[in-house]
Amino acid sequence: MNILVLSDTHGNISKALELVERVETFADIDMIIHCGDFVSDAFDIEAETGIPVTSVPGNCDGCRERFFRKVPTPAGDVLVIHGHTEDVKFGLMRLLYLAEAEECKIVCFGHTHVALNEIHEGIRLINPGSASRPRDGSKGSCALLVCEADKVASSIIRY
Repeated sequence: MNILVLSDTHGNISKALELVERVETFADIDMIIHCGDFVSDAFDIEAETGIPVTSVPGNCDGCRERFFRKVPTPAGDVLVIHGHTEDVKFGLMRLLYLAEAEECKIVCFGHTHVALNEIHEGIRLINPGSASRPRDGSKGSCALLVCEADKVASSIIRY
């Protein structure tokens, strides 16, 4: 199962659509996860690509309370959250605790606009960065998760 992960498109999906097109040249995308800001962009991306999109709201969507989804994959459930309610700009411990409580070994989140692909305490943390408003010196990014039975691979893809 190939999952493209996007976040923080903020009303500008043009680069996100280009990234989807680029990834599709080497991998079929089964699903897109959008980690918020703007959740309405997820509907537009789904309409443009025809690929199912699972999304969560972010702080710019007016979300003030913790909201997350669990997405089942062959490698286990993926926790999808924007991250602002877990203060991800100041550390990842609250996110790790939530993943552990929800029995998820993979977390996709956004909010920081900085791409991240790391494993902490056995939990894979994926932040695709932002396709439209990156804060990491890049021109934008997304992430790709490849989930198979009991194993997962992930990478950041730069614009």
